[in-house]
Amino acid sequence: MSLSGIERLKRGQTRAAIVGGVGLVALAAGAVASPEQFFRSYLPAYVFVFGLALGSLALLMLQHMTGGAWGLMIRRLLEASSRTLPLVALMFVPIAFGLRHLYIWSVADTVAHDAILQQKSAYLNTGFFLTRAACYFGIWITFATFLNRWSAEQDERPPGGDDRRFRLLSGPGLVVYGLTVTFASIDWIMSLDPHWFSTIFGMLLMVGQALAAMAFAIALLVMCGEDEPFRGRLNSAHFHDVGKLMFALVMLWAYLSFSQFLIIWAGNLPEEIPWFIERLQGGWQWVALVLVVGHFFLPFLLLLSRDLKKNRRAIATIAVAILAMRFVDTYWLIAPAFPHEGFSMHWMDVAALAGVGGLWLAAFFRLLQSRERLPMHDPYLKDAVAHGGH
Repeated sequence: MSLSGIERLKRGQTRAAIVGGVGLVALAAGAVASPEQFFRSYLPAYVFVFGLALGSLALLMLQHMTGGAWGLMIRRLLEASSRTLPLVALMFVPIAFGLRHLYIWSVADTVAHDAILQQKSAYLNTGFFLTRAACYFGIWITFATFLNRWSAEQDERPPGGDDRRFRLLSGPGLVVYGLTVTFASIDWIMSLDPHWFSTIFGMLLMVGQALAAMAFAIALLVMCGEDEPFRGRLNSAHFHDVGKLMFALVMLWAYLSFSQFLIIWAGNLPEEIPWFIERLQGGWQWVALVLVVGHFFLPFLLLLSRDLKKNRRAIATIAVAILAMRFVDTYWLIAPAFPHEGFSMHWMDVAALAGVGGLWLAAFFRLLQSRERLPMHDPYLKDAVAHGGH
């Protein structure tokens, strides 16, 4: 790793820590003034950052399964992101203390007067909710720990050899990831409105996480691409590869989002349509329009271009824009569930994103500095570099 690369990461770590510190101080002050708003602002920021870490773990396991050249170039970025999961688990603690401010099923008086909540109380109760969350994090951290440990061990051995254990763990890991994220999406987001349900919601969250993680990795790859060990190994063909995968994820997100809307619209059932009605009126319809244009149409049209996908500055700009849209989508899914009079943003929404995001990003930069940014002893690295040279 060159000196310029180290300094670049240290500068990013310092700036992220400053932003995170200011955001957390402001958020703490807001919590004293309005505890309820604190928790309602904290949840969207947390879900967004959680998606970056867990989406990186999913992409990491996907890369081990497919062996694609695209994944070797961003593998250490994904590994560093996945190693933040213990911090992400710690960040869940405020949500555990704020259940009564977030979820109506956690309030005994509300449940006592709601027949539907009583029927769901065996699943939606505080004790079982926290137990499930602990199990989710235990599973995710276990997978991330083994994959990162084996990757570090690979650096200590001479180049060559086929580490089948990565694939043997990643195959079942992807299945377990799908199941746990589905239940986590029900627990943390869907149960904000426990009268509503969607069978496609878990898949929608999974794709959103993968898209956010891929966009983040592409932006970081451009940032680090001029430094060692990327210099001379990373070129436009690699950016074209990761750009195509980001393009596919954009289309899949749009397909799932529209499918959910179409199914609920066609069914026209009273227990399903209020969820969309809340998000398509009172100003929230303009947020939905921003998502349609900024999360799908513009990225779709831009990423159709082969030249744009190969251009580092262009693909980084698109990736950062998609990251911003991922937070808008997360906010649109969560915020309307709370009592409101049309669309509005509280200053604590911004403080929460700055605080949680800045803290997470500082930890990420610190972890990224602890290892070489390319798996130099991976048996497939030579082929990956040669692929980029074609």
